[in-house]
This record gives sequence, structure tokens and C-alpha cells, in this order.
Amino acid sequence: MIERGDAERTWDEIRNTFRGEIGEASYQSWIGVLTLDTIEKDIIHLAAPNRFICERVSGRFGPRLQELWKSRTPYVRSIGFVVRTGEGVASAPIAVAANDSTATTPRLQLSADDSQPAGGHVPTSHTLDKRYRFDSFVVGQSNELANAAARRVAESDSPAAAFNPLFLYGGVGLGKTHLMHAIAWEAQERNPDRRVLYLTAEKFMHRFVSALRYKDTFAFKEEFRSVDLLLVDDFQFIAGKSSTQEEFFHTFNALIDGNRQIIISADRSPNDLEGVEERIKSRLNWGLVADIGPTDYELRLGILQSKVEEAAAFNPGLTVEPKVLEFVAHRVSANARVLEGALNRLVAHATLVGRPVTLDMAHETLGDLVRAFDRRLTIDEIQRKVAEHYNIRLSDMLSPRRARAIARPRQIAMFLCKELTDKSLPDIGRKFGGRDHTTIMHGIKRIAQLSDEDASLREDVAVLRRSLEY
Repeated sequence: MIERGDAERTWDEIRNTFRGEIGEASYQSWIGVLTLDTIEKDIIHLAAPNRFICERVSGRFGPRLQELWKSRTPYVRSIGFVVRTGEGVASAPIAVAANDSTATTPRLQLSADDSQPAGGHVPTSHTLDKRYRFDSFVVGQSNELANAAARRVAESDSPAAAFNPLFLYGGVGLGKTHLMHAIAWEAQERNPDRRVLYLTAEKFMHRFVSALRYKDTFAFKEEFRSVDLLLVDDFQFIAGKSSTQEEFFHTFNALIDGNRQIIISADRSPNDLEGVEERIKSRLNWGLVADIGPTDYELRLGILQSKVEEAAAFNPGLTVEPKVLEFVAHRVSANARVLEGALNRLVAHATLVGRPVTLDMAHETLGDLVRAFDRRLTIDEIQRKVAEHYNIRLSDMLSPRRARAIARPRQIAMFLCKELTDKSLPDIGRKFGGRDHTTIMHGIKRIAQLSDEDASLREDVAVLRRSLEY
């Protein structure tokens, strides 16, 4: 093990070498602010004043630092970087893998918080969720298009698929992030040399702000415009942030011009993103826009069945009666996150008290959740929401008027009442001015048919459904 005094002298020599190689200005910005921190067996730890500098130095200069250390002290196998504040508080280290036959460096750039050294990417705590793969994504009618498009992009051998960008949108907990992670995993595994970058729009903004603060916009542009596949999650976050939108606009254009793939997700369609520049909306509509709609009964049941299989792997002997899943899927008309939470509650209760998950237990354990959904979804509320959306009077829902501007919203309200409540057709008919059940059935079938043919109407129904369910 190297003595502290020898290490200090070596560090002085290395810093002088860097000063000559990168110039005084860059040296003062990046190397001059580093200090020799700790020496642990064959690892030299260097400390930076903040995480941004720590990651940038590890990414841009880590391999060269390691090369210089090894040339002077051969048994040094790797260089570690830590953040050490003025109060002496340190964060978890970032390591640069040794350049020898025993070292491996992850090639997947999992987050924009990671930096990219030569020959690979620095491993950090920010990783893609291993649970979010295509084989664990439950497909139903409401997400079938989005899933197929995501798979096409991930499996494409060319830099960009036939549709670029791919824009996925839908409400909270419907699977957008799951698909984004699945695309990144699949694309990287099929082609390990493909440069994949996944991040949220919030992180994109923070990285851009940091680049401005430290006058390092060139490195920022180089990092984001050199990837083969860029995935930006929760795009709605940059609404109203003009500088970030400006930079994204130019990044978008550079990647498209270079035939690189872009995938973006948001909680609403491009045209409904308030606070986003029109030129960006236009570009987001260039490729394929895929809606992930609210979960229907069949999809909710499939999600629950999948989650039960996962839970059983960690809880041997766990049994859940099929009627329980049917009950939850019918009475908790929510997204996958709420469904998983409901199931976790049942599993926890069963494992703690040593009882099987029965229908009676589900009624008892999930009573508050079921009552909450029963309270939220009423025919009156649906009628009011639809009337507001189409700017018609609530009384028009009950009137005999057959003008299309009135009849179509009325039929949509009927359709949503059937989908989102447990009311019978006669019950719904009574709330629509005393109409008989055949009229209600005709209206429901008509909207179901038009939803397959008319993208605009399908989106209207999806927007209304999301606003009612969440």
C-alpha cells in the first residue's frame, strides 16, 4: 500500500501533467478542485466539492487519471470519486473500472446523471428497474398499440424505426414508464454497442441548468446528441420552461437529422401539452402518437393475476381465490399502481395472520378503497363532466333533442356510465330522461364502434375517462 506522503507527491505530478494537457482554464474548473481523499488497498479515492463535478470528472478524465496513477504506482487498480462537502460530508463513491482483463464496465447509460468515459459508462445508483421488462407488461386493448410500437422500436436493427419520434401518453400508473424501461433494456441487450440514454424531463432540465452554471454546455450537447436512442419520460415537466425547451428543440432536431431514435412519454397528447412551444408540439406529432388508455376490467384482472404470481414467488404457500381477483378488478377501477397496492394489502394481511386470501377478507381489508371508488363514480358526475367538456347544458343530457352536437356527447356519457359504474342499463336509462335500456345499449355500441374508427373521438373518451378515474 502506498504511503500517504508518496501518494500526495504522485498526485501533484499528475495534476501538473493535466495542467499541460488540458490548459489552465479547464484544469482550474475540473482537476484543480479535486483533492486526494483516501487510500484503500489498491483504490485511490479523489474528492470533489459536488456531485456534478464528481461525475463530469469521472466521465471525461477518469480513464486518463487511472492511466497516470498506474504508470507511477502499478498496483493501483482503480480510481474512485467521492463528493465531499465543506462540512466533510461524503456521498457514495463513483468508481472507474480498472483497464485490465478482469474488469467489466457497464455499457448501458441508465441515466443522464451518469457520465460516459471512454470504453463504457460509469456505474451509479441510478439504474433501470429490472422489473420493467416486456415480458412483465400485461397487454390489453387499452395499451395494445403502445406495446406493439414500443417493441418495434426496441427490436429495430436500424438506428431509427419507421416512426420517429414515438410518443406515448396516458394517465398516472398506466405503464408509460414500464414501457420506456422495457425499450431501453431490450434495445441494449439486442445491440450492446447501441448508445441508450433514459432520463426524465426533470433530470434533462437539471443537467442543462448545471451545464449553464458550470459553463459546460458543449459537453452537455455532445452527451445528448451522440446517443443512438434517447428516451425522455414525463415530458410534461418542462412545460413553461422556455430555456429547457429551446435546448430540447435543438437536441431533437440533431438526433432526427442523424437518424437517431427518440421516445417520449407524457401524461397527455402533444396537442394538449399546455406551456409547450408549438414548434415542439409539431415535431412530437411527426412520428407515432400512441395512447395508453385507462384499464378495463379484463386488463385489471390480468394485472392482478400477474402480480399474484410475483407475490407467490416470495411468499410460498400464498393462495388467492380467483373470486378475490375478480372482485378487486371489478370494484377498484384504477391504474396498475393502485391495483398493486390493493393486492399488497391483501398479501400482507394474509401473511401476518396466516390466513388465505378469501373474498370475505377482501371485503373487510379493502372496504375503504372500494367505498372510495363507489363514491367517486356516479352517473350525475359523469353527465356533468361530459357536459362541461362539450360545452353543453346538463339538461341536454336528459332532453329528447337529436342534434348531433347534443346526441354524441349524450352517447359518450352513456358509454362512460356503463364502463365506470356498476349500474344496469335500465338504471342508466332512468338517469338519461327515462330512456329504455335498448336506447342506452344502442348509444354504448355506437361509441364503441366510433372509437375504433375515429381517433379524435377515441381521444375525447380517453381524456374524459382519465379525468373521472383519477
